[in-house]
Amino acid sequence: MTNAMTDKPLRVWAEETEWPWIGLPVSQLDDVRRLLDSHDIHYTVDENYVSINEGPFTALIKLRRGTDGKAVQAVLDSIG
Repeated sequence: MTNAMTDKPLRVWAEETEWPWIGLPVSQLDDVRRLLDSHDIHYTVDENYVSINEGPFTALIKLRRGTDGKAVQAVLDSIG
């Protein structure tokens, strides 16, 4: 799945943390949540969105502690 802001693949950030996370444009939040739900991947969405330099708002999805970030990355990569 491609990040609408950067035109690069969405990335699961899991290095050096037990709590993998995904940063993404708010506009893609519903689609990614449906994808994670359909694969029974547990997560929470940070209730605060961030906008840097008045750019598009970014949401943060926090995956459950110990989630296999590589497996979640494969799910994201399966969507063109």
